[in-house]
Amino acid sequence: MTKYEVIIYWSAEDKVFIAEAPELPGCMVDGATKQAALKNVDFVIKDWIATAKLLGRSIPEPKGRLAYA
Repeated sequence: MTKYEVIIYWSAEDKVFIAEAPELPGCMVDGATKQAALKNVDFVIKDWIATAKLLGRSIPEPKGRLAYA
């Protein structure tokens, strides 16, 4: 489980749940259920961090405010 804040919300337009990690710009994913979106966002966060390291970009420290919302 990630230490980054994750926000999950329903997208009526796309008819899926969206999970995003606001501390990591552009890091978001969808899922058919809240649980699927939360599972998917863990993978995307790991991928975001790996890509940032590969490109030599800074990686924000998690603020740890929420586990999910």
